[in-house]
Amino acid sequence: MEKTSSSNEMGVSIIVPAYNEEENIPSLMEKFSQMFGESKIKGEVILVDDGSTDGTLQRARESEERYGFLKVTSHRANQGLTAALDTGFKLAKGKVFVFYPADLQYDPVDIPRMVDKINDGYDIVTGWKQGRYGTKRFVSGVYNWLSRKLFRVKVHDLNSVKVFKREVVEDIPLRRDWHRYMVVLAADRGFKVGEVKVNLYPRRFGKSKFGGFWRIPIGILDLISVKFQTSFMKKPMLLFGSLGLILLVLGFVAGLIAVYLRVFLHEGFRPLLYLVILLVLSGLSFFVLGFLAEAIVGVREKVESLERKLIGKKL
Repeated sequence: MEKTSSSNEMGVSIIVPAYNEEENIPSLMEKFSQMFGESKIKGEVILVDDGSTDGTLQRARESEERYGFLKVTSHRANQGLTAALDTGFKLAKGKVFVFYPADLQYDPVDIPRMVDKINDGYDIVTGWKQGRYGTKRFVSGVYNWLSRKLFRVKVHDLNSVKVFKREVVEDIPLRRDWHRYMVVLAADRGFKVGEVKVNLYPRRFGKSKFGGFWRIPIGILDLISVKFQTSFMKKPMLLFGSLGLILLVLGFVAGLIAVYLRVFLHEGFRPLLYLVILLVLSGLSFFVLGFLAEAIVGVREKVESLERKLIGKKL
């Protein structure tokens, strides 16, 4: 498909973050060209070079001259996948966004089926990986199982290719590495979530950017953080108030024991008195934190409401 003028109205914007994927870019763009040619989808591909140190940007620029659907932008330094996606979102013109990696482990031929799912009424559709991917399968399986239990989302695979409406991105917060929790955050906001089986292929060129032991504890901590955001941060008094109540009850029980020792056994146990003071003061402190957190959440909700109104006016 030779370079042609792009349509002013873009239906689908495919965001492709790329970091040191020099050898994969030409084949990937050829596959996108075939997908556009064989389907009814009209749209664009936005490739975001995330500070690659190889020839990724050069290959992307060469492809941009050939394919009219391709737009290329870049970061001066590597900023991570979430930042690359955010850059692509800001440049995208489509009403539907697609996240597709540049490693050729997914085939663009699956995109039309996922877009059809959006047309059927879903707000965000995630791919359910079909295929072998070594030892990562176990780690991914544990992560997805924990996510389903914690967040009660009825999809099998959260960390895969995704298709979603523009409104999803505009309505959910994305911090560093939180792209993995887009489905969870979208479901928490009331968006309808679906899934489509997609084939996963072995990587032919380059190295995986998602390896390393430290990704496991980081992922677990992120999982806890997102759970906190989607539950207790909505009703912080539920957390702080519960802790405060437990401490006050423990303080009351310790006080009764101290009174019993003094009145009936005529024995004073000063450390027990200190424990009573500590428990009561800690309980009251948690209640105060709960009230402050409730006030902060109220302010945040008003700010988010204003942001949505401003975004709506811009659109």
